[in-house]
This record gives sequence, structure tokens and C-alpha cells, in this order.
Amino acid sequence: MELLWNSIAMDWPVLLPIFVCSILVVAVIINRLSYYKKNKRDVMLVIKGLQKELINNNLEGARNIAIQCGGVIGGIAEEAVRILDEQKSGFSRAFDISASLTTRNLENHLTILGTIGGVAPFLGLFGTVVRILFTFQDLSAQGNQSAAVASGIASALIATAFGLGVAIVAVIFYNSFQSIVKRYEDDFQLIKLLFLSFVDSKDESTTPSNANISL
Repeated sequence: MELLWNSIAMDWPVLLPIFVCSILVVAVIINRLSYYKKNKRDVMLVIKGLQKELINNNLEGARNIAIQCGGVIGGIAEEAVRILDEQKSGFSRAFDISASLTTRNLENHLTILGTIGGVAPFLGLFGTVVRILFTFQDLSAQGNQSAAVASGIASALIATAFGLGVAIVAVIFYNSFQSIVKRYEDDFQLIKLLFLSFVDSKDESTTPSNANISL
């Protein structure tokens, strides 16, 4: 523990960027965990309710289900109902635009985790190199002392360990959050396919059969 405090006291200028990165990582993790937990919904229940209302051609009922669901899933379902009501012919493109905008909100701040996951080890390595350089400089002035060399190198490696620890946490949560975003994207596609099937069924019902076409 004494070695750790000595390292912090001597190397705080190079450890400070890593410490700032660790604060950013914790802040992003808390923010995203809270956001995803608040928006967690059972998409299968929503789809079943929407399907029932769409079969009955009840767009208002489908809209109410989306509003009651709330969250990201409810919002995208409500947007799908609005698009279907206003521009059925261009539903697919309009829905994709809304889904992409929603996905951006889901991915907010994830680039911070990805960037820190890649940069933090190099910050730690930089701190280690700086401390080793100062250690050898002191040794050249004081003479060869093996105890001082060991202590200096041990102190230098703390920066590398700190940087690796921050990077490992950042990468783990970055990959975890990316998988959550991917599941949301899959849910959006399920909702899109549900509404497209309704659009196709409506088009088929309004298209006259060959037997009814007069030549």
C-alpha cells in the first residue's frame, strides 16, 4: 500500500489522465445501465398486442398499446403506427429512418468506452516509461543500487496496471452495451416486419382478382 501511495505522490501528472478516464468510464456505465433498465420491455407481449389490433384494423388501439408500453420499444411502435396512418406506401423507408435515430440514442456515449478501452493501456505504458526514465536518472546520480531499481520499477508498473484495469472494464461494458443495442435493433426489425405484413395484407385485400377484371 505504501508503494501505491508513493507512486501516486510521485507520478500523479501521468496518472491523472488515467484517473479521469476511470471517472468517465464509471459515469458512462451508470448512465447506460440506468437508461437500458428504464427502457427494458418484453417485445413479444407488445407485438402480440399490436398484432391483435392491426388484424382488427384498429390503429387507435395499436397506438394505445404503444403508449402504454412506453420506453424505446413503445416509442418506436407508436412511430410505426403514425407512419402507417400517414404514408403507408413509404412505410419501410420512413420506419428505418426513425429506427436509426432511436439507435443513435441507444448508442450515446458508447464511443467514450470504446476510445478509453483502446487508449488507457497506452496511457499506463506512457506513465511506466516516464517513471523508469526518472528512476534511471536518479540511479545515475546516486550510483547503482539494486533496491532502488526494484522500487522504482515496481512504482512504474502501477501506472500500467491502472491503465490496463480501466481499459478492461471499459471494453467489457462496451461489448455488453453493444449487444444490448443489437437486441434493440432486432426488436425494431420484428416490429417493422409486423407492420409490413399488415401493409401487404391490406394491399392484397384491395387488389381485384383476375376474375373480376373486365377485359
